[in-house]
Order: sequence, then structure tokens, then C-alpha cells
Amino acid sequence: MNVLGEIVARDRRTDRSAVHLPAADRTMSYHDFCTTAWKAGNVFRHLGLAGGRGVEIEPVGSPESLLAFFGASLLGSPVRFEVRGDDETRLVVATVDRETSFDPSPGTKLVVYGGRPTRPETTHWETEVWSENPAIPPYDVAPSTPALVDDESYTHAELLEFAEGVVDEYALTDASRVVVRSSLSHSGVVVAGVVAPLLAGATVVLADADVGNSGDFAVSATDDVPEPTVVDPAGVLAR
Repeated sequence: MNVLGEIVARDRRTDRSAVHLPAADRTMSYHDFCTTAWKAGNVFRHLGLAGGRGVEIEPVGSPESLLAFFGASLLGSPVRFEVRGDDETRLVVATVDRETSFDPSPGTKLVVYGGRPTRPETTHWETEVWSENPAIPPYDVAPSTPALVDDESYTHAELLEFAEGVVDEYALTDASRVVVRSSLSHSGVVVAGVVAPLLAGATVVLADADVGNSGDFAVSATDDVPEPTVVDPAGVLAR
């Protein structure tokens, strides 16, 4: 693979579990995850998002966060898992309870999920994404395009290279369950907890601290987790 969009390519749609949210007993298959990522990309494109324009995503462990990440990646737009309201940000994706605390700058669109927004200019994820045409958005993204930003910027090619390293080191397979137990605001968590397992055809488990053993691997900055193997997110971004 050369770009993140290939992780949600048409031929990767299967009935296997892609994302599981134990708190809501909610599971998305690869078929649904890929198709909904396309829908998110199409909605974002209608909202004016294009390559090079930044996206900020609230770092909540939810399927919507991951779908927004891949939807933006399909368009060549870099993602930051933090809502800062930077002037250069074109799109912000957050939970509905953040709507009233956010004052978008001119040219910035807000998308919320988990409930209906109160402002008419705010886009409602559940209405727009789920009703969008399930077609892959037109895109032409180079491997050198920035895809993820925190204190540094990482390209599509770099994220895939890092993720391949995780897959190889931990022998991830399509039967693996990788539990995300640290914040998505750390790029190493996104690589080890999201990109790597999806690359391997495994299941991403979005679990909070109150959820017991939910998988084979935990992506966590500490060893105090119920899973038998811990992947330290700080160790997966070596350039």
C-alpha cells in the first residue's frame, strides 16, 4: 500500500470485524467501515475540504473519529487529533457536547456526532454521513502528502511504513484484536492502534479504562492493562 486510502479500498470490504466499541456493544465490519469512510470523505468534500486543508478531530475513542480520519485521508487533508480552532483548519469533527464551546473562524466548518446540533450552520454527522452516496470520493493523493500532525507532520508513506513495522514486530493477523487504551492525540497511538491493525485486517477495539480484557494487544503508555501484550506508542515512530 502507498496511501492510507488503500486501507479502505473497495476490495477490502468484508464481513470481518474492523472496529469494536465495547461500551456501546457496537461493531463495524470492514464492509461498513470502508463504505462509511467514503461517505465521510464525500461529505467533507461537499463542505469544501480539499487536499492541504487541515482537519481537527476531537481525540475521542469512537468509530466516528476513525472514519473522519480516513475520510480526510481520502482527500489528501492532514488530520490533527486535537480541537484547537486554528485559523488554517477547514473542518472540525467533535462530539455534539463540544458544539456550543466552539466558535469556528470564518471558513471553518463544524461537524458533530452523538446528537443533533443546535446551530443551523453545524453539520450533523448522523444525518449527512449516513445518507451520503456510498461511492469512493475522487482523489489523487501522493504518498508524500502529509496525513497526520501533532508536534510533527507524518506523510501517508511514513504512517504506512510505521504501521507495517508494528504488524511485523507483533505478528498481527486478521484474527488479532488491538485495544486502544491511550489518547488518539498521540500519533503513535494512531499508528499502532488504528492504522496497523486495519492494515493487517485485524480488529480495532476502542476501550476505556473501565473495560476489562478485550483483546490480544493493548496500545498503551503504561503496562497497567489487562491485555497480555502491550505496544508502547512512543516506540513506533522512529524515522
